[in-house]
This record gives sequence, structure tokens and C-alpha cells, in this order.
Amino acid sequence: MFDLIVRNANLPDGRSGIDIAITRGKIAAIEKGIAASAGEEIDATDRLVSPPFIDPHFHMDATLSLGIPRMNVSGTLLEGIALWGELRPIVTKEELVERALRYCDLAVTQGLLFIRSHVDTSDPRLVTVEALLEVKDRVKPYIELQLVAFPQDGYYRAKDGVAALNRALDMGVDIVGGIPHFERTMEDGRLSVEALCRIAADRGLPVDMHCDETDDPMSRHIETLAAETIRHGLQGRVAGSHLTSMHSMDNYYVSKLIPLMAEAQINVIPNPLINIMLQGRHDTYPKRRGMTRVREMMAAGLNVSFGHDCVMDPWYSMGSGDMLEVGHMAIHVAQMAGIEDKRQIFDALTVNSAKALGLQGYGLEKGCKADIIILQAADAMEALRLKPNRLAVIKGGKVIARTAPRIGELFLDGRPKSIDGGRDYVPKIR
Repeated sequence: MFDLIVRNANLPDGRSGIDIAITRGKIAAIEKGIAASAGEEIDATDRLVSPPFIDPHFHMDATLSLGIPRMNVSGTLLEGIALWGELRPIVTKEELVERALRYCDLAVTQGLLFIRSHVDTSDPRLVTVEALLEVKDRVKPYIELQLVAFPQDGYYRAKDGVAALNRALDMGVDIVGGIPHFERTMEDGRLSVEALCRIAADRGLPVDMHCDETDDPMSRHIETLAAETIRHGLQGRVAGSHLTSMHSMDNYYVSKLIPLMAEAQINVIPNPLINIMLQGRHDTYPKRRGMTRVREMMAAGLNVSFGHDCVMDPWYSMGSGDMLEVGHMAIHVAQMAGIEDKRQIFDALTVNSAKALGLQGYGLEKGCKADIIILQAADAMEALRLKPNRLAVIKGGKVIARTAPRIGELFLDGRPKSIDGGRDYVPKIR
């Protein structure tokens, strides 16, 4: 007898009519027609069952702070950074914890159970670090939160930035971050990448660096990051986030750069919602949108995942904690509308992100942790189109959140009484 069986599930890889049996917090069997009973059974009714969504790039210290102390009037990246610089000196640990916990509540209802958050280390008080370390411990039963020591104002540019970042790592932050394009000069940016990779190698930590988040085609810190990754033997443990300058780079140079990134096994983390909102602000027309070269990097074998980046903060006044919203936008801006394209996009929200974060026991295979979500959609492609409700969110074999299916009622003579958009309008072509 199992603890829980989820029956009649469609899986992201195309399998259908699958039962998933769970015992002691792990998947004990995943196959058709499991002839056994369980303490609890859930009928997925031929809907999509997926491993949980993962956000590999977020700023939890700033989330839900929209309008404090004022709004970002221009909507630009630089005003957002300046605005955060106004809020940071007056923010308290208590309000940081409260906002972060509220966001984590939202994340759970969205089936988002793994988050990597960058934590600003530019204020020597490190109240942001203290707060997020407390949040990490408090949400541990239901969200795995990874923290990146992030020198928002520049590793060298910020006063006491070097010492503050090292203190954050000593306090228990487990990933080394950076922002080389925000240093005073290109050379300072290069030196910061070298120094930060050296720290990561010495401490045995991963690296996740904001890299070339600019429209400048000559901002080429990703090249340095890839080279330093190889130099220090950090292959597979380094992520380059944003990489928007690659949108504007010369094609010949990119033909050299992508193989170098592949050699270094760089994890690539674009942030579609934020990248297309903030980039190209100095253009008239044609206007660049700043999304990095997703299709080309996927084709080269690079591990590409997508981050939400911001939700209602100084940089982005929108957002919902829904990674399917991120994937939905990625389909459009990357022009990846084919069937296989969409499968790759869905993977970028799940299994690719799990690889980038180094997660163990993640997935829908026997022996994996019983962390799964049931969506009001037939398959991954429909999930990306509809951004459907999460009917059940299961952590360690226990349901921790439910959302009722979205059903529209009709009061029209001769027409159906109700509409289930996740079932009644699924195309038959597969």
C-alpha cells in the first residue's frame, strides 16, 4: 500500500494515462495501471503532471516593494537601481522577511518550489543577507531557496563591496555573484570576474553572475567568465544570467563565443519578461528587445533556463510568480513557436533549471522526490498557452496547495452550460 497515488496523468515527455505511486516522500512507481491501493488517491483526469517549476534567477530582497519609496517613473534599469539604492538604507529586516514570506506563499500556489535569489551585499549592514537567510530556513519545508551574494552596486565600485561580499559568504550565502558591466570601467569589470571566480574556486562554491545586461555589443564579460570558468575548473558550476549584449553582438564574434561557452559548460539564464522590458531604451526604431540568443545556444548544447527576475519591485511593476508566464513570453520573443521549440521552453522552466541549480532527486522517475504539480492543461504546450491553474501542488508526497479549476459558466440558449478552457479547446493535432 502506497501513501499516495496520482492516477491518469499526462507527462511532459508525451506519455499519457500514467499512474504515479508515492511512498515515504519519493516516487515508488510510475507506470500505467498500478494495481495497488493508497492512503490517498488523486485522479489527474488526463491532465498534465509535471515536476515543480523552478526560478533560477530572482531578487527576493526587493520583491513586492513596488512604490517604496517611490515609483520608477522612467521604467528603466538604471532608475530601478537608483530607486533600490534609496530603499536599501532604510529597509528593515522585519519588512524584508515579511515581503519574502508573502512572495513564497504566492510561489507555492503557482507550483514554484525551487528559487535561486540574488541578495544585495552592497550595504555593509547586510540586513538583506540576514533576512534572506532567515527566510531560507523558514521556508525550507516547502521551498528550496538558494542565495547568491550579489554586489548590486559593483564588487569594486561599491564602498566596502569586497569585504561585504566575503562577509555574506561567511554568513552562509552559498553562491558567488557579480555584475561586471556595472563596474566603473570595462577593465574593472574584467578584474571583478577574475576575482570572484577565484573566490568561488577557493571556497568550493558555484558562480551565478549578472553578465552583460546591456545593449552594448562590446560588453563581453561573458567571454571572461567562460575563460575563468575553464581556468579554475568550474565547468558546469557557473551561470551567466541575462547576457543581453549577445542580442547586439556581431555574428562572427558570437560564432566564436558560443563554442567557448559550451566548452566551459556555462549555464545560461535569460529573463524574458525583464530583458525585453528594460533593454533597447536608447533605441528609436528599429528597437532592440535585448533577449539573448536562446535558440542558438540551445542548439549548441548549452543548458538554458529562464528566470522570472522581478515581481512588483523597482525594476518591474508587473509579475505573478508564474513561471509559465515567463515561458509564454519566451516563446514569443525567441520566436520558438514550433512543437519541439515549446517542449524545449517547458524544459527550460523545469529540468534545465534543475540542472543549473544542481538539484538532486528532481524529476518524474522512480526514486525521485515526490515533488509534483497537477495543471489544468492536457500537455506542456497547452500549459504554456493557457498558463492554467495548478490543481494540486505536492511536496514530499503531501498536498500543500490546491486551486480550483477555472470553469466558465455560460447562460446562452442552445450553447454549453460551461467551458473548461484547459480541456474543451485542446487541438486534436499532435
